[in-house]
Amino acid sequence: MSVTYKKLWKLLIDKELKKKEVRISAGISPSTFSKMNRNEYVALEVLDKLCAVLDCDIGDIVEVVKTDSVNSTVSGTVHASK
Repeated sequence: MSVTYKKLWKLLIDKELKKKEVRISAGISPSTFSKMNRNEYVALEVLDKLCAVLDCDIGDIVEVVKTDSVNSTVSGTVHASK
């Protein structure tokens, strides 16, 4: 599984907010925002800060997506343990 922050970027566009403004308001480092641009995992605290600034829920800014490679590994593990 992996994460995507497409919902966050869309929300910022819809609210006509700039990434830098939101990042500074939430007290998030530039390197953490860079990780989010690459759809990498960040601390739950970061997501909580963004939700507070944007007045939204975590599900409004991040989505967990299934990847085929993980699914095949999980299925292989399940079958191997039988």
